[in-house]
Amino acid sequence: MSSTAPAEASRTPARRDRLARLRGATRGVLVANVVAQIGIIVTGGAVRLTGSGLGCSTWPQCEPGSFTPVFHAEAGIHPYVEFGNRLLTFVLAAIAIAVLVLVVTDRRRTRAYRTLGVVPLAGVAAQAIIGGVVVLLDLHPAWVSLHFVVSAALVWLSAYLLHRHGEGDGAPTPVASRGATVAGRALGLLVVPVVVLGVVVTAAGPHSGDAEVGYRLAVDPLLMTRAHSASVWLFTGVLVLLLVLLHRTPTSADDRLVPRARRGARVLLVVTLAQGAIGYAQYFTGLPELLVGLHMLGAGLLTWATASAVLRLRARA
Repeated sequence: MSSTAPAEASRTPARRDRLARLRGATRGVLVANVVAQIGIIVTGGAVRLTGSGLGCSTWPQCEPGSFTPVFHAEAGIHPYVEFGNRLLTFVLAAIAIAVLVLVVTDRRRTRAYRTLGVVPLAGVAAQAIIGGVVVLLDLHPAWVSLHFVVSAALVWLSAYLLHRHGEGDGAPTPVASRGATVAGRALGLLVVPVVVLGVVVTAAGPHSGDAEVGYRLAVDPLLMTRAHSASVWLFTGVLVLLLVLLHRTPTSADDRLVPRARRGARVLLVVTLAQGAIGYAQYFTGLPELLVGLHMLGAGLLTWATASAVLRLRARA
C-alpha cells in the first residue's frame, strides 16, 4: 500500500449541494424581496390614505370569528383594503422563506453572508406583530410610525443582502477616494433623519389612517416639515459632493467599479430630486392622498437607492 493511502482515506468527501439546481434563482428571489418590501410600504400607505386602518377591527383575525372581511353595507371598501395589505404579508413571508432556504444553505459562502438570509423572515414576523399592535391600539401614531420605520430598515437590509450576493467574501476595499468614501458614509447616516422626520411629518398631519380615529403626534407639523426639508437639502448637498468626487476619480480602460459607483449616485440623485418635487407639491396643494402615496413610494425607493449607491463605493475580492 502506498504511503499516501491513509491520507486519502481520511479525507471527508464534500457534501453534495442538493439545491444546486436552484442556486441560479437566488438573485431573482432577492430582487423580488426588495420589490416586495417596497410594495408593502405602498399598500400600507393605501390603507392609511383611504382611512382603512381599522377596516379589520382586530388581529390576527379580521373580524371576531373570521380571518376574512365580513361584508355589510356600511363597511365599504375599507375591510378589503386592510385585508389586502395583510395578504401581501403572506407573499412577503413566502419570498422570505425562499431567501432563507437559498441563502442560509449556501455552503460556498461565509457564515456572515448566510446569516443575512434570516433577516427577511425575521422582519416579516416583527412587522406582523407590530401591525397587530397598531390595530389593537386603534392606530396609535407612535406604533404606526414604527411600522413604517421598520419597513424602511427592511428595504435597506434587503438591498444590502442583494448587493452582498453579487460580491465576493473578501474584505471590502474602497473603489474611489477617501473623500468619496466619507461622503457615502455620511449619506448612509443622513437618510435616517430624512426618513424618520418624514414619518413624523405624516404622523402629525391629517392622514391618521382611519376616518373615525383622529390621533396625531403632538408636535408642530410646520416645524417638523421644515426640519424634514432641511435634512433633505443637507442629504442632497452631500450627494452632489459625492458625484463631484466620483467624477474626479480617474479610471482605467478595464475599470468597471468607478463607473458603476457613478451610475448608482446618479440614480440616487434622480430619485432624490423626484422625491423632493413630490414633497413640495404635496405641501403646497394641501396634502392630496395621491401625492402623499407617491411620496411614501418615493421613501422606499430613496432608501433602496441610497443603500445601492453607498454599497457601490466598495468592492470585495
